[in-house]
Amino acid sequence: MAIEESGPGAQNSPYQLRRKTLLPKRTAAASATGASTSSTDAFGHRAKRARVSGKTHDLPAAPAEQYLQQKLPDEVVLKIFSYLLEQDLCQAACVCKRFSQLANDPILWKRLYMEVFEYTRPMMHPEPGRFYQVSPEEHEHPNPWKESFQQLYKGAHVKPGFAEHFYSNPGRYKGRENMLYYDTIEDALGGVQEAHFDGLIFVHSGIYTDEWIYIESPITMIGAAPGKVADKVIIENTRDSTFVFMEGSEDAYVGYMTIKFNPDDKSAQHHNAHHCLEITVNCSPHIDHCIIRSTCTVGSAVCVSGQGACPTIKHCNISDCENVGLYITDHAQGIYEDNEISNNALAGIWVKNHGNPIIRRNHIHHGRDVGVFTFDHGMGYFENCNIHRNRIAGFEVKAYANPTVVRCEIHHGQTGGIYVHEKGRGQFIENKIYANNFAGVWITSNSDPTIRGNAIFNGNQGGVYIFGDGRGLIESNDIYGNALAGIQIRTNSCPIVRHNKIHDGQLVYISMTMGMACWKTMTSTITCTLVFK
Repeated sequence: MAIEESGPGAQNSPYQLRRKTLLPKRTAAASATGASTSSTDAFGHRAKRARVSGKTHDLPAAPAEQYLQQKLPDEVVLKIFSYLLEQDLCQAACVCKRFSQLANDPILWKRLYMEVFEYTRPMMHPEPGRFYQVSPEEHEHPNPWKESFQQLYKGAHVKPGFAEHFYSNPGRYKGRENMLYYDTIEDALGGVQEAHFDGLIFVHSGIYTDEWIYIESPITMIGAAPGKVADKVIIENTRDSTFVFMEGSEDAYVGYMTIKFNPDDKSAQHHNAHHCLEITVNCSPHIDHCIIRSTCTVGSAVCVSGQGACPTIKHCNISDCENVGLYITDHAQGIYEDNEISNNALAGIWVKNHGNPIIRRNHIHHGRDVGVFTFDHGMGYFENCNIHRNRIAGFEVKAYANPTVVRCEIHHGQTGGIYVHEKGRGQFIENKIYANNFAGVWITSNSDPTIRGNAIFNGNQGGVYIFGDGRGLIESNDIYGNALAGIQIRTNSCPIVRHNKIHDGQLVYISMTMGMACWKTMTSTITCTLVFK
């Protein structure tokens, strides 16, 4: 927009030079005769006169640039700028300091931003695989709308009817040649395969049904909608897994959308291998801020299966599913943090066959079955999870499973807190286990867990109940306020019980009940502190 400076005096103010080059040339005759009183400038305005001491003197014509840059009220300039698209607005900001300040007005950029991306709060994207919304009033950047616009600019946009509207109105979108528009997600994924853009896909408000979404490249797909984004962007399938991540999709990102698997025949056997999200061998996608639902009575909502399957799933809601919520099996791993998993028909989380996830700060509650189920050599590291109000045990360990559970709260179970059986193992360390209807910890059938440093209290029955050939190490726990025995040992069970503090029980502190034939094989070691009041 600016004219290049040249000629003598270039060291003067650049704005003066620009104005000077655009001034209408006066003829020599007019200059000699003082005929400037009748001359007009390039825009047809007659030069103004000034009266000083009763004499009139011709003033130089005021350039239109000077008027626009200095005299036009801010409100008028902002109104003009409101008709500009982002590229023109950036060019206007290069004209002068005043234009730069006005062109950076957050209200202007908010209007542009919401028109393109629909978000009602800026969505920041500082690095690959990371997105988060901010409050404009609290963000450190003076104009977070513009900052977010720059971070998200090079992406493709998906919405039914978008492409036709864009290509049939080229004048309306002049200056947005870098943006691509598609009607379906499948078309956008095809654009990535053909290298039309770098792989950032915005899926706008709407319901997208029965698209075949197989991801085998490091694409980024994020919902774009006002308000609570995930509620407005719904992707569902009735025939096949809604999202399938395959080898090559490491570092792929899917976020801020609702993902559903909703088959017409919810119990058909051929849906056993179908899920909302299916993550297969050798891929590690990021799933973030998604709502995940499945009405199928077989399969699971999220299935992570196979060697090298290692996703990162954060801030998701996996609820109201008619089978397992999160299923991790066949040596799969992954990081699962800050998710809400609730009201699922079977286990909220099921870890099987050498699956070994890291699960932190998840809220697992109101399940219609067990909260967490580890089975058949399943492992995993569970930390700071809140597990409560599940119909069966909060945490169940079975068949050589060996999880590590640290600093979790397991409470208000409709049956027990922790149930270890059929040769289960596991390390339960520094947890709070309380207010369960049955015993806080059940150990039976040749199981051998370590229960160390836990607070086990206020159970409606006993604290720790070991029976049916149960074993284990019960060490350094604080066991108190339970309705029945703090520790009860029965029927050929031989745990090691030491350094526990057992107090304030409503009935007895330690109870041992065995048949006569069992006394000779009794090898339990009991060294605990009993506090009588």
